[in-house]
Amino acid sequence: MKDWLKKLLKKKEEARAALQDKGDKSDKIEEVRSIIAQVKDLDQEIAELRSQIDSLPDEPIAGGATQPAEGRGQQPGSSSGAGVPPVVAASFGLGQPDQRQADPVDKFSTLEYRKAFMHFAKTGEMQPEMRSVMAEFRANAMTTVSDVSAVVPTTILNEVIKKMTVYGQVFSRVRKLNIRGGVDIPILSLKPVATWIGETPTSDKQKVQANTKVSFSYYGLECKVSISLLADTVTLEGFESVIIDLIVEAMVKAVELAVVKGDGVGKPKGITVDNRVPAAQVVSMTPAEFADWEQWAKKVFAKMPLAYKAGATFLMASGTFEGYINGMVDANGQPIGRVNYGITDGPQGRFGGKEVIEVEDDVITPYADAATNDVVAILCNLSNYGFNSNMSMTMFRYFDHDTNEYVDKAILIGDGKLIDPNGVVIIKKGAAV
Repeated sequence: MKDWLKKLLKKKEEARAALQDKGDKSDKIEEVRSIIAQVKDLDQEIAELRSQIDSLPDEPIAGGATQPAEGRGQQPGSSSGAGVPPVVAASFGLGQPDQRQADPVDKFSTLEYRKAFMHFAKTGEMQPEMRSVMAEFRANAMTTVSDVSAVVPTTILNEVIKKMTVYGQVFSRVRKLNIRGGVDIPILSLKPVATWIGETPTSDKQKVQANTKVSFSYYGLECKVSISLLADTVTLEGFESVIIDLIVEAMVKAVELAVVKGDGVGKPKGITVDNRVPAAQVVSMTPAEFADWEQWAKKVFAKMPLAYKAGATFLMASGTFEGYINGMVDANGQPIGRVNYGITDGPQGRFGGKEVIEVEDDVITPYADAATNDVVAILCNLSNYGFNSNMSMTMFRYFDHDTNEYVDKAILIGDGKLIDPNGVVIIKKGAAV
């Protein structure tokens, strides 16, 4: 019995591989749908066959019974395991096997949807079959179905967010929110004070109120890709790889620029331009002060409120850290800026006990290249910055008459602001004395 089941399993696996190969090469929506359904049924049968094979002993069947020929079956026994296994009964119609509830399927990651999306992005043509697919898949996510847009498949969207977290050192640390735009978030700015009292006097009543607030708007972050590049990518895997690389490169840069220095007009408001940061915590350092540990202690570390010191990190350009901080010593010659080389994460920069996050030069200008009053470093806990978005992207297409080519544009709706500005110290370049 066990050998016979193994042969049957091998044939099922070969049939599944053939169907999978046929589906990868097919461009017809209806054919792909049929193949997906067949593959799903085969997967269930293969899983049950493997389970039955694992449960059977290796030794021959007692009594010298011969294996039943393929195409024939025996009357299945009870669900306790006697007689023919449920998968055999299901294959040959001998009784009703126990049914298992299928795992939930992400509709946006199916092969059918991914092929439909690739066809739309490459040609801009939404055929009747594809329109029905979009309407079915997007019914729960959007109120209307547009003929000029398509939701980016989950396989692409998940990879984008994953890469932003790995390579976007700033984005990976900000707080991710998913709330409705336009909602005000109250901020408690007054804390009650306890008062010592004697036998007679009583303390004054204090009203605790949230008299400040922050709200998020709807801004679009877009990434444009020309059709000339996509047309050269003929396979589904290659198409998704190109889209992923291009969107990652554009969106990581845009998000980090906005978090640090976005002006808040049509984009998130950055940390360095937020006027709610206390004026006493915006400091300037001359070249001589910037290279002096004592000045850093007095003008930067001393300005950070005690309640916000835990979890605070430095943001600065790589040239600033390597050229000024790494190698700085105190009055006793002890190094202040240290680089600890980890086993898995590589060099880990620290300054004054705080982690140093090195960013690109266009995010924060290196001290040597900065003009007077330019921001050259930030000390803060990035979790106090909120980036609000549902992380759902939409693909649009338009024709660029200046370049005579079709352009595909991915849009992400989001906004970002400092939730608590009191734990931020901004360091600017001062004029040389």
